[in-house]
Amino acid sequence: MSDTDAKVPLPDLEGGNPMPAVEDAVPLAPDSEAPARAAADLEAVFDVPVQVSAVLGRARMEVGDLLKLGPGAVLELDRKVGEAIDIYVNNRLVARGEVVLVEDKLGVTMTEIIKAEQ
Repeated sequence: MSDTDAKVPLPDLEGGNPMPAVEDAVPLAPDSEAPARAAADLEAVFDVPVQVSAVLGRARMEVGDLLKLGPGAVLELDRKVGEAIDIYVNNRLVARGEVVLVEDKLGVTMTEIIKAEQ
């Protein structure tokens, strides 16, 4: 960090005295403006298309058995009723959620965000 960079005081995580304010510290936005500012910072990527998939479950079968399926056939998945579904963005698991009914359409509500492992 150079001397010209703005310095932001860090909180004291040990519970002692807070760090003194630095004269050239960057002012933080009030809580009510934080979401709007975060959204504005991401504006450059708003138009980037992504593929979102909600996976109810998986099944493994042979092609011959798949071809025998017809209208009304039941395909058993590897999930139980009420178990969370996986939500993928561009084939990367990002969340888990539940299936919901919104008017006459199915939707997904996220119940858990999955942190990326690096």
